[in-house]
Amino acid sequence: MSDKPIRIIELFAGVGGFRLGFEGYNKDGFTLPSAGNFETVWANQWEPPGTPTKQFAARCYIARFGEENFLNEDINKALSMAENGELTIPDADMLVGGFPCQDYSVSKPLSQSHGIEGKKGVLWWDIYRALEMKKPRYVVLENVDRLLKSPSKQRGRDFAIILSCFYALGYSVEWRVINAADYGHPQKRKRVYIYAELTQNTWDLEDVNNRSGVFAEAFPVTENIERIDNFTIGIDPYEVTNSFGISHKTSRFQDSGTMQDGKVYTAKLYPSYDGPRQTLGDLVLPESEIPEQFFIDPEKVESWRYLKGAKKELRVNKASGFEYTYAEGGMSFPDPLDRPARTILTGEGGAGASRFKHVVETESGRLRRLVPDELDQIQGFPRGWTNTGLTDGHRAFCMGNALVVGIPNALGKVINKRHFGLS
Repeated sequence: MSDKPIRIIELFAGVGGFRLGFEGYNKDGFTLPSAGNFETVWANQWEPPGTPTKQFAARCYIARFGEENFLNEDINKALSMAENGELTIPDADMLVGGFPCQDYSVSKPLSQSHGIEGKKGVLWWDIYRALEMKKPRYVVLENVDRLLKSPSKQRGRDFAIILSCFYALGYSVEWRVINAADYGHPQKRKRVYIYAELTQNTWDLEDVNNRSGVFAEAFPVTENIERIDNFTIGIDPYEVTNSFGISHKTSRFQDSGTMQDGKVYTAKLYPSYDGPRQTLGDLVLPESEIPEQFFIDPEKVESWRYLKGAKKELRVNKASGFEYTYAEGGMSFPDPLDRPARTILTGEGGAGASRFKHVVETESGRLRRLVPDELDQIQGFPRGWTNTGLTDGHRAFCMGNALVVGIPNALGKVINKRHFGLS
């Protein structure tokens, strides 16, 4: 077995969460352990409309990892340049990336096109092109968990299209919805992670999903397994687009599953974890270190309390004049320090009152928003990771788009062990 590092291509790199989780980091005063022998050989990050002053995440990525083998360009354009010989994307053993939940429908059957044709601007098709071009052995992707249920009129169709694409490319697939807090991390961030591999081994789909797979080893579960389903998915994403989920009111995809050669096993699993746990209170900074602009004016506290409170109100649509009842439940105010934080969102920055921003109570009883250094740590980045010349609002935006670094780190440890035949 070669001792050469597992080479990684990182798409939609953001501020480097996947790279940090796999490679680790040991400079700039930061020390974060690696998951094994990994090396990122090429990375891409692009934020439309693309003016240089708005490339917040790319600027942070470059500040931490440098410009070598990094491209701040629209990935669709970059792949076209690579196909035309104008750009070289290195060969790699693994492709990683977090991508948005979009409409993945396919417009033409494979028999009538030169390849799969999806909607323009849908980033999954850029991932597909990159996989077709580079054929990495491993793939690790991240998305919001609603991917398994969308769209509303054809539940599960979009994820079925993705599985069909992997099938067409020869990959076997595992997926798992992971709430980071269930495995000790200081944030209730629930995301679906997808692991795909080019393998000659025949999988026992149930065993891989529940006991022997990459996710089962990295994120153990109990023996309590529910809502099991088995079915097949076709190899043509166009057919899947038109047929999958038509007669189902709910998605057939549970929060875990496996797929090989179009055969699918999926089930509801429950985490089993008895290790250390972090809470929001473990990460908040002393009151003396908080800039004054993060404290909430006492005269504005009621605005915050209203937005976070339960309500049932009669409202009128301004365009149509239609009257309707708006209702929503209450949220904790301030946020409890003895539990993991809620999910960090891109709108966490800014002083304005908001239902979704975090508010904590200080030692003196004052209320305040979270500072960017705290947001970094809630996502598992070193404190000050995004402190690279970005504004506080841009730092918060970057963290809202990031992933919990400990998730790819745990996956990477398992992949590294298996790749190099370690016990």
